[in-house]
This record gives sequence, C-alpha cells and structure tokens, in this order.
Amino acid sequence: MEFQELHLLPEVLEGIRRVGFSQCTEIQEKTLPITLAGKDVAGQAQTGTGKTAAFLIAIFSRLLTLPAHPPGKYPSPRALIIAPTRELAVQIFKDAQALGSTTPFKMVVVYGGLDYQKQKAQLESSPDILIGTPGRLIDYLKQKVYDFRRLQILVIDEADRMFDMGFIADLRYLLRRMPPYHKRQSMLFSATLTFRVMELAYEHMNNPTRIEVSPKQITAEGIEETLYHVERSQKFPLLLGILKREPWERVLIFVNTKRQGEILEERLIRHGYNARAITGDIPQKQRLRILEQFKSKSLPILVATDVASRGLHIEDVSHVINYDLSQDPKDYVHRIGRTARAGATGKAISLACEEYVFSLEEIEALIGHKIPVSWAEDEMFIRPLPHKPAAQKHKDKRYPHREHLRHGPTPRKH
Repeated sequence: MEFQELHLLPEVLEGIRRVGFSQCTEIQEKTLPITLAGKDVAGQAQTGTGKTAAFLIAIFSRLLTLPAHPPGKYPSPRALIIAPTRELAVQIFKDAQALGSTTPFKMVVVYGGLDYQKQKAQLESSPDILIGTPGRLIDYLKQKVYDFRRLQILVIDEADRMFDMGFIADLRYLLRRMPPYHKRQSMLFSATLTFRVMELAYEHMNNPTRIEVSPKQITAEGIEETLYHVERSQKFPLLLGILKREPWERVLIFVNTKRQGEILEERLIRHGYNARAITGDIPQKQRLRILEQFKSKSLPILVATDVASRGLHIEDVSHVINYDLSQDPKDYVHRIGRTARAGATGKAISLACEEYVFSLEEIEALIGHKIPVSWAEDEMFIRPLPHKPAAQKHKDKRYPHREHLRHGPTPRKH
C-alpha cells in the first residue's frame, strides 16, 4: 500500500515524501487505517519494521484534525510518547522532527542525564508533542511543570522493555494521572505481546485492536552469522584476530556488563583502535556525542551493552560482534539487527565462552536455525600487549590521549 492511498493531509504527506517514504511497511499498513480513525491499537513489531513512523503519522494526522482542549493552569502536551530508554527517546524525537517538518507542532524530548532546568524551560513553552522516559516525566509532573489536562493521544513504545527494565510501576503512575482511556486515543507497541503487556493494554486502553506482524524470519535477511567457541581468556586475542582479518568498516561490539565494556574499550585503545564504550555511568551528553561520532563514521568501533541495542537507527554497520553472547535470546536478535539494515548486508560474529554458552540453545530455538560454527585457527589469535602496571593505568585518567588515536588498522575493502 502507498501512503497516498490513506488520504493523509497534505502536510503529513509532504513530510513523508521528504524523508523518502512511499510504500507502507506491514505494521504501517495494518495499524494506520485503525489509528487514523481514532481507535486504539496494541501492535507487535520488531525494531526496524517502521513502527515509529506508524505512530508518528497517526499523531500528526489526528492532531491536525482534532480541536485542541483549552489551555489550563499548567502546560499540557496534546500527545505523549513514552520510551524506556534515553537513546530511544532521542531517536523518536529526531524521527518526529524529520517526519513532522511540514507540520506546525512543537516537540520536546525529556530524559535523565541532561540539564534539568533547560528541559524544564522547554516543557514550560507548552509543546504539542512530548517524548520522554518514565523517570524524568514523573519528576516534572510532580514539580507541576506540566500536566495531562489537554492530553489527547498516548503512545507507549517498547512496552515489553518497560517490564524488563523495571519501569512498569513508573508507567502505571503516569497512566493513573492521565484522562481516562475513553477520553484519549492510545497506541502501544512491543516486540512481543506477552500476557503482561496485553494485561496492561486492556487495563489502560479503550478496547485496543491487537495487531501482530510476524516476520517471515526472526533475523533479518542479509546477515551472515558466525559462531566461535572460545575460552573466556582467549576472547580478546580472537577479537584482535577478527578485527585484523575481517574487511570491516564500522563495528558494533556487544558486551553484557558495564565493567566489561570499560575493560574492552581500554584494551582496544591500547592496541591502536579508535573505540569508545557507552555504558550506564557515562554522562548523557558524552553518551550522545559518542553515538553521533559513530553514526557519522568518525568513530569506527563502538562497544555497547544492550541499552544501545534496541530502537537505535544506525545505518551502514558492517559487523556486529557479540563479544559476550547475549543471555536473553531476544537481545541476540536485536543486537545482530543493527547490521544489514535497509536491504544492506552485514556480518554477525558471536564468541561463545564457557560463561555465556548456556544461552546458545535458547537463541537457536528462537531464531529457528543453528548458527554456523567456524573454527579459529591458531593464527587467528593475536597475542595482546602486556597489561599496564596499576600506576600507569592510574596515570591515564580515562584515556586523555584518545583524541589522537587513529581509526585502527586500515580495513580491507570488499
């Protein structure tokens, strides 16, 4: 289906044209006829299926036709989008700015880690569309910076992640302070519509239509998967060998813990690679700067925990390396989905050590196939540089020399 067939308003169609969309994805084709009619939906869709555009197009279209409620004592958004992570909230905001560039709506994003007063001032300017994470939304609500008096549309994105990250109590706090579900339109999107997610939907939504988009295959086409069985102590030597031999351009390396991310960043830098890690304790401005550097290709290697594996649209990632095999099978799918986007090809390499190999069976059960196993020959293992003495590590003070790093060994071209 083409967007033209949906009889969208000219302002919305022009925004769609400017971002280069013409054909609806499956989730858009199934949800938009319902949401454009003002009805509630609970949609199951993975990242990369076009769900963000699906709810943004619905929001813009509905707000252009619905009469706004009169202003009250406090600023109040007409539409609210709740996301579980800061990265996803920022990505939705950027998508909304691009897709809604031809609409008159003012949009604001709020999340922890950035200037509290600056975001407060933006909220006080009465945005039409508010995007945020649960914690920061609650903070400003308690401070009476805004309220939900004029709220007409609610979107809950990645609802299953809200449960996984322990945000469900915060989400319910917000929902209880909104207009009743029959006085607003609600949309919920989730990678999986579990019993918990649907229970939330039926409790706080107005008879939502359940929409499921079952991909033909769990993992995206164009991804070449490879698995190495390797001892934990030999993972870094093997990683060095992979980086030397693979014709990589941009690499996203996943680890399971913040500490492992910090260690891997430090070791890669010491071996001449321009690499950065995004972990939970990095200030938000620095985190966003690192992501922008990676997206702009000035940073060729990004080390990340699963906080960065969902909701981020990063094009042209040639390789995803699971340095730590994911413990949750769904995270494996989300991780490797960062490569081979938009019809491109990519490679996903997983290192299965004795600590995390137990999750392999569940991963393969979910994706419906065995991950091809490769045997690492002796020459694949590169002996790492000796560890620095503790005094020298202390002297580095979080690697102040990193700005002078090269991009690492010149990758071979395809």
